[in-house]
Amino acid sequence: MTDFEKQISFIMELDKIKKITRQTYLSDGSRKENDAEHSWHLALMAFVLADYANEPIDVLKTMKMVLLHDVIEIDAGDTYAYDTEGNKTKRERELKAADRIFGLLPEAQQKEYRGLWDEFEAMETPESKFANMLDKVQPLFLNDASGGISWEEHGVKKSQVLKRDERVHEGSERIWEYAKSLIEKNAKYGKLIDE
Repeated sequence: MTDFEKQISFIMELDKIKKITRQTYLSDGSRKENDAEHSWHLALMAFVLADYANEPIDVLKTMKMVLLHDVIEIDAGDTYAYDTEGNKTKRERELKAADRIFGLLPEAQQKEYRGLWDEFEAMETPESKFANMLDKVQPLFLNDASGGISWEEHGVKKSQVLKRDERVHEGSERIWEYAKSLIEKNAKYGKLIDE
């Protein structure tokens, strides 16, 4: 295959991300979002909220990172954040998926995009810390806006949300303060089990 054909193949493969349903509802609570909507929302948040990053970030790089971070779910599936059993095999499934999906690209793009995915996973750079923060707070924002539907469906505890989001502050102290206020509010009103 030519590089162009490989790129088209990758683009068409990524269309499948639209069919991956997440557990988080849209802000109006009408339905659950899909991975494509989630990734788009994170990319939007990356440039709108960039000024709140703890350290200066390359916004375009961060946008690429969040647009690519869940493509592996085409093969690996979306593992709900609070699914204890599913999370035991998540890393293995996602690494296998990353090899296949990024392997569809021409060599230079394969290296760049897989590198961005690996960087996101490692959460060591300013961009990956900010991207991970966005990935954690976006569902929190939607849960708050939708009246905590997903949290109530799954019986999620305040302690689980705090544990999952314990590194959010590394991307943005300001956004973490806001997120904590939403967690407290939802625990107070019984949308999160206060444990």
